[in-house]
Amino acid sequence: MNEPSAKHSTFVIEKNYKHSTARVFAAWAGQTAKAAWFPKANEFDFRVGGREYNRGGPPGGPVFTFDACYQEIVPDRRIVYSYTLDMEETRLSVSVTTVEFKPEGGGTRLVYTEQGVFLDGHDTPEQREHGTKLFLDKLGDVLDGQ
Repeated sequence: MNEPSAKHSTFVIEKNYKHSTARVFAAWAGQTAKAAWFPKANEFDFRVGGREYNRGGPPGGPVFTFDACYQEIVPDRRIVYSYTLDMEETRLSVSVTTVEFKPEGGGTRLVYTEQGVFLDGHDTPEQREHGTKLFLDKLGDVLDGQ
């Protein structure tokens, strides 16, 4: 058995989308819209104090649980949420995430900041940042295809 460990990390991802802040924000705020680029939530209550919860994974693979609570929502400008990520019964991480939507050049500059503690070496900040970049790229593809 490994010694318990906690690795703290902050990463920031900035993405530019050619769509309005209202449109990019809406892709986060609606269950159907978000499911087009992020795993579909089993529960989705987009309000301060509301929960976003999903449980699933690849066929035959481990089951992952994403359990988020919305801490602050400023329409078209900012979303702050805290979340845990588990694999089966193992807690991988606990994070606080801020997503900012900034008008820029007729589009939106999205600034995603995640502050997390990654537990017992089951996940790393580098892996999380890479996966998050893939989701944000998919968001751009979905917005461009609408």
